[in-house]
Amino acid sequence: MAEDRVLRVRGVLDSVRAEGRTALTAPEGKVIADAYGIAVPGEELATDVDEAVAFAARFGGPVVMKIVSPDILHKTDAGGVIVGVEGAADVRAAFHTIIDNARAYDPKARISGVQVQELLPQGQEVIVGAVTDPTFGKVVAFGLGGVLVEVLKDVTFRLAPVDADEALSMLDSIRSAEILRGVRGQAGVDRWAVAEQIRRVSELVADFPEIAEVDLNPVIATAEGAVAADIRIILAESQPAPRRKYSRDEILTSMRRLMQPGSVAVIGASNEQGKIGNSVMRNLVDGGFAGDIHPVNPKADDILGRKAYKSVTDVPGEVDVAVFAIPAKFVAAALEEVGRKGIPNAVLIPSGFAETGEHELQAEIVAIAERYGVRLLGPNIYGYYSTWHDLCATFCTPYDVKGGVALTSQSGGIGMAILGFARTTKTGVSAIVGLGNKSDLDEDDLLTWFGEDPHTECIAMHLEDLKDGRAFVEAARATVPKKPVVVLKAGRTAAGAKAAGSHTGALAGDDAVYDDILRQAGVIRAPGLNDMLEYARALPVLPAPKGDNVVIITGAGGSGVLLSDAVTDNGLSLMEIPPDLDEAFRKFIPPFGAAGNPVDITGGEPPSTYEATIRLGLEDPRIHALVLGYWHTIVTPPMVFAELTARVVAEFRERGIEKPVVASLAGDVEVEEACQYLFERGVVAYPYTTEKPVAVLGAKYRWAREAGRLGGGT
Repeated sequence: MAEDRVLRVRGVLDSVRAEGRTALTAPEGKVIADAYGIAVPGEELATDVDEAVAFAARFGGPVVMKIVSPDILHKTDAGGVIVGVEGAADVRAAFHTIIDNARAYDPKARISGVQVQELLPQGQEVIVGAVTDPTFGKVVAFGLGGVLVEVLKDVTFRLAPVDADEALSMLDSIRSAEILRGVRGQAGVDRWAVAEQIRRVSELVADFPEIAEVDLNPVIATAEGAVAADIRIILAESQPAPRRKYSRDEILTSMRRLMQPGSVAVIGASNEQGKIGNSVMRNLVDGGFAGDIHPVNPKADDILGRKAYKSVTDVPGEVDVAVFAIPAKFVAAALEEVGRKGIPNAVLIPSGFAETGEHELQAEIVAIAERYGVRLLGPNIYGYYSTWHDLCATFCTPYDVKGGVALTSQSGGIGMAILGFARTTKTGVSAIVGLGNKSDLDEDDLLTWFGEDPHTECIAMHLEDLKDGRAFVEAARATVPKKPVVVLKAGRTAAGAKAAGSHTGALAGDDAVYDDILRQAGVIRAPGLNDMLEYARALPVLPAPKGDNVVIITGAGGSGVLLSDAVTDNGLSLMEIPPDLDEAFRKFIPPFGAAGNPVDITGGEPPSTYEATIRLGLEDPRIHALVLGYWHTIVTPPMVFAELTARVVAEFRERGIEKPVVASLAGDVEVEEACQYLFERGVVAYPYTTEKPVAVLGAKYRWAREAGRLGGGT
């Protein structure tokens, strides 16, 4: 059956191509819909007025009549659609009107006839479609149909194909999901029928890559089913050239030699201060890299006390990485030598390639690298750091605080911001990697490596685009169950991809697709640069929550209200405090305080009240996460609060009780030191903000859900 339907669709597509067309007519669309079980109304193609009358009579009741022409895509604009036609006389009149309107609209249009179609019952109009996204390939879309789709742009996207459950989840992913369940006494739609339309469209475009777009708009959804009133199918003008693929083992092998090299050559090494080749050499030497460092410069005998070589081919033994610090115009020739030497990785610091319009120069180095099997990092980058290997292959300042955070950026400026943030917050880093033009190595290669790297606990990536969105999703899905992946996607407000005038295509803006599919991949999307950096810094510090119950304990009522808002804004659940727990909290707070949630202990309470309530929050297994709101008072100074909180959390950790604890500290400048103290001891704390600690907790919860950790799972 599956093979039969593929043959039927192949026959239609081949005949359309043979006629030099890219748009299918409605009858051709119906053949394809029938082959894939996409529900459409009964319809017939009338080539003359008598056929139209006979077909209408067969359907028995009002019909819709539409022009069929390979040259008229927008039938309504041409006056080529009449709805609710009933009776032989009206059918005849409608047939002639439609033909006359079409000829007036486009005198040269080829007219195949008039489609006579069953009139569908009233129902909820939805849109189901598929587009070819330049980043993610075939993407299926769902949203409310009719005029609402263009006004609200309430559409959700998934990678095609989708299975039945994923298709069903799309119905709940739009803002207007409640409408589909039925409002104000109206019956809800047949959700499985709608989901089946989505699933079948996704199968169709996955099976036939040459189909650029499918548009079912509207689909009339009722309590009894879902039928597409109209189907539009557009073929692609051409197919993109396939991207070279590397296996997981190939990626890990080359990335291991890049991130853990035994030997590095610096092409363009220099003794002259202020030159990039000098900075790279100094950073490698001063950073404590224990492997061999080979300077390459035809005009020098030694550089920084190390023997210099005229060519990289003269370097003795194996070399794992060649770092380029020479002008762009000399890169290709030097890369040939790197290839002949059998060096597996080239780190291209120089700019002057595709980012300045020199696309041919970049294509040339990519071709050389592919010929020799060399993986390229860059060009147009600041280099990279692999801290656990004491490797600082960059012209930027060295960084040596080892830790569990891997950071990548497409931009050099953002790379420097990452470096400064890491330094000022004392964030432990496993790697910082510049990607630049991404002529070869990109985010999915790095994700594959960092997912396996035992030194990396969290990965944060700044990106402006993805070369291969599907490869990234595949790498993310393999990594997220083990460790969080945070993404800052720049270009949220870029104009969306405008596709062939279809509703689905026009709605598939770059960011809308990125947003849904990054969520589908399980990554945490950061709204801004500071958020990305704070998530990366904080997520390894917080233990994974084992349930949804969040409790706020605060010394300031105002902070409690703002923290409650932040909990809701981040999709977290304020615990409904049961009577026995409420009574337990009340024992520790004054009569004018407030139990419930938030637990307001008031500002004048001594350290013992903070300690007792925090202990209770950690002790009770029904509470899964604590949000602390501290208010600076003479009674409980900032460092006193910090020390008691850290001590209690550490005590429970030793007893095997670990819960995420975040804190907001309101007060004078002393709270800054208190926050740093807490952060270093496993409590994520921020001064002067109620939003940030809860946003970080929300990010941890999002990862825990994606990784299957909620409910105590592993």
